[in-house]
Amino acid sequence: MARFFNPFSVLAGLDEPIRDTSTLNRHTEAVLERHKREGLHLAVHARWVAIAVVAVMLPILNPRWDMLYYEVLLVAMAGVGWLQRRVGVVGRSRRELLVLMLDIVLMTFIIAVPSPFAPEDWPTAAIHQFGGFDYFYVLLAAGTLAYSWRTILAFGWWTGALWALVAGGIWLFGRQVPGLSEGIAQALGDRADLARILDPNSLRLNFRIQEMVVFLLVSLILALTVRRYSRLLLNSARLERERENLSRYFSPNVVEQLSQNDEPLKQTRTHDVAVLFVDIVGFTHYAATHDPQQVIATLRGFHARMEAEVFRHGGTLDKYLGDGMMATFGTPFPSEQDAINALRCVRAMRDSLQVWNAERAAAGEPPILGSFGLHFGPVVLGDIGANRLEFAVLGNTVNVASRIEKLTRPLVCEIALSDQMRQRAEGQSTPGDPALDGLFRQAPQAVRGLDEMVTVWTLSRPEVLH
Repeated sequence: MARFFNPFSVLAGLDEPIRDTSTLNRHTEAVLERHKREGLHLAVHARWVAIAVVAVMLPILNPRWDMLYYEVLLVAMAGVGWLQRRVGVVGRSRRELLVLMLDIVLMTFIIAVPSPFAPEDWPTAAIHQFGGFDYFYVLLAAGTLAYSWRTILAFGWWTGALWALVAGGIWLFGRQVPGLSEGIAQALGDRADLARILDPNSLRLNFRIQEMVVFLLVSLILALTVRRYSRLLLNSARLERERENLSRYFSPNVVEQLSQNDEPLKQTRTHDVAVLFVDIVGFTHYAATHDPQQVIATLRGFHARMEAEVFRHGGTLDKYLGDGMMATFGTPFPSEQDAINALRCVRAMRDSLQVWNAERAAAGEPPILGSFGLHFGPVVLGDIGANRLEFAVLGNTVNVASRIEKLTRPLVCEIALSDQMRQRAEGQSTPGDPALDGLFRQAPQAVRGLDEMVTVWTLSRPEVLH
């Protein structure tokens, strides 16, 4: 919305710079856009309901043909509501402000200009005797569903200004019926105050001022309410953005746990975790012989497929490592299925690569070969860093998992896992679990960082389409 001067800003602290929507993040933009559309939809339908009620009420209260004049103007008001929904946007919009001004002017015209078909020849000031100004509150209330607090304040000031012009015009140029004021004064005798109130030629300026002041106060209160709600809306967008940022690293169920706990990651702790390392075999040669854009596109395709399987199996994406990645199962909180989930994830990654390679073969592209290393053991979990914190998984288990992945080259296999990993996965699985099928026990292997030889289980690479 456009920025308006707010004379109450000194008292209420409202006169803050409006944020340019171009600088907002996409979560905020999406929330504001959704709020605006939903608000306009509700505001327009509320207007139509109110107009329908008034349209039915008028002929009941005044069963005369000249009421058709107001029925036609009510149709015009309904049309302005439709126009508001058409031009409504998030941010500054001259068209939307013009339609809003048209709304106020039309309502002022309906209230201030009597029907030309009315048989009565009344004083111009008499139009204020029927409480027509109250209808502005209906427009103001509907506006709170769709407009910013600044626009609600503007609505109040514009309405007050137009109503003041109407009152001033009647005061200066209004038609009076001779004899009415004198007749009422004579009939009431010494009750002069009552005579002034009942005088149809009198504008009763004190009541008109009271109408405008009360309307401005209500506009201010509603503007504060809308502003408070807008802040809650933006806070909700911020929380949604933080939640999505978490979902880039943690599986949905872990994000749910994190969002319901107060700072759970700051607690340094130790427990057993399944650690998975994934790498692309021969990627250095691939990167050297292909266009950089094609290399990046291939990496994105690989990471997207691997990441999807990590999250689908309840894992946590720890970090990307160039053409590879590290994932953990059992972080930030352990479960009774971490090892078997990690092994099932590797199987699913393997199947996903097969499908992708079939698509690449059909497109004349070379296959992407993956290698996977798994280990299970104790790790230290907690935040590291000084000003910029990072949740880290540390310990020898991580190092061993990385070196087991490197063993896939000399062992000529696709998947390699430690005996600890296999035993824990077997203990967490049901008999005949396909995740354990086809594993072959290799001779003990030397792994840097461990004094003893490590028993490694492997799974051969399937046939790849070339």
